[in-house]
Amino acid sequence: MSSTPDSAVRAFIDAHRTAFLDDLSEWLRIPSVSADPARAGDVRRSAEWLAAKLAETGFPVTEIWETGGGATGAPAAPATPGAAPPAPAVFAEWPSGDPDAPTVLVYGHHDVQPAAREDGWATEPFEPVVREGRLFARGAADDKGQVFFHTLGVRAHLAATGRTAPAVNIKLLIEGEEESGSPHFAALIAERADRLACDAVIVSDTGMWSEDTPTVCTGMRGLADCQIDLRGPDQDIHSGSFGGAVPNPATEAARLAAALHDDDRRVAIPGFYDGVVELTDRERELFAELPFDEETWLRTAHAHATLGEEGYTTLERIWARPTAEVNGIGGGYQGPGGKTIVPSTAQLKLSFRLVAGMETEKVQQAVRDWVAERLPAGIRHEITFWGATRPCLTPLDHPALQSVVRAMGRAFGQEIRFTREGGSGPAADLADVLDAPVLFLGISVPSDGWHAPNEKVELDLLMKGVETAAYLWGDLAEHGPIT
Repeated sequence: MSSTPDSAVRAFIDAHRTAFLDDLSEWLRIPSVSADPARAGDVRRSAEWLAAKLAETGFPVTEIWETGGGATGAPAAPATPGAAPPAPAVFAEWPSGDPDAPTVLVYGHHDVQPAAREDGWATEPFEPVVREGRLFARGAADDKGQVFFHTLGVRAHLAATGRTAPAVNIKLLIEGEEESGSPHFAALIAERADRLACDAVIVSDTGMWSEDTPTVCTGMRGLADCQIDLRGPDQDIHSGSFGGAVPNPATEAARLAAALHDDDRRVAIPGFYDGVVELTDRERELFAELPFDEETWLRTAHAHATLGEEGYTTLERIWARPTAEVNGIGGGYQGPGGKTIVPSTAQLKLSFRLVAGMETEKVQQAVRDWVAERLPAGIRHEITFWGATRPCLTPLDHPALQSVVRAMGRAFGQEIRFTREGGSGPAADLADVLDAPVLFLGISVPSDGWHAPNEKVELDLLMKGVETAAYLWGDLAEHGPIT
């Protein structure tokens, strides 16, 4: 660890803090809202700004990669009128010069969620403001701030060690469509897999438990979601003349929803749990060490009680157990008063969060088989899956994870604990296509308000992210093979 002196790193960061924040604020002023077709030019301007800044930082290779229309061709037109066009990603590379150095890919995104003053912002969302040690702007935490700390981090690493190139081969892939569901991301990394080849992936699009409890995330759940369309009679029919003698699609939708879980709140679809990687005793101990207050969590969730799979704590349920949720159910008459019919159609929307060991294709097929077996004759059905995100999990003893923990521990000066994410993201695509472990390095905290009005980042934590990145490259190189 002596290869990157702490005092030299901190002195460099302090000396360049103001210029770093000025640059970040300039980037935050670009309203790179990927979901809004009217902002397509701004998303491209954001990519061009970042590519130029990475070149200025010292990256000898910086490129803008098109998506959706071929990496070297013109951007494809929107698939449907009003849809957001494909948005460019930014790739950068800085070779170490050491033939034995590991290669690390940093992932993040430069697009942001929509924001407007009338949504409840105290100030203009794309005019950054610093108040009480916090930088307020759309994208400050999600994800421009967390992408940008790597620029100052690598410079601090070089200044403190006297190197002219980083201790590891660093690659960056900064996506432009994450806030729109990453529709072209898997295809992009598959097409560019040779350029993206690496020994480990660092995802800086995540957060910590709290300001006082720095943590490293070790995994994210996968996702499969679908709509089940049910059709009975060819039209709505009289419930007195025909009810009780023909199948009712709304009733069958309700019966499916009710049958989704057993009495212990386990998902009742046969084969659903096949392959699930169970929590270890050590992982359960580490989760239990976190300062979790259930009443506070319930207030955050705007809920009034916890409920879920028997035998697991709340954190275990949302981080490490697969789930099935009814996202919506409907059919038949919804207007005022009554209308005595057997409706002709009904719909059920379901989502499934998946954990390590589960395969999305097998889960989808299990759902199809389960629905087909439960529906009576006379009910026609169609299931539409909108996509699939695979789960990812890095073992606690993985050497690259230990490097992240050591680097973060040096920056924060305290023990680093572990979490997982209950949500889903494109990290699993990176792990699958590149055959590399995914590590999470983020400094955002729950109060930062991702996707909400008055999004912000804590400036002291942002600087801790810079410092962690400065230590990380030397640690990865120093501790041998990381795969």
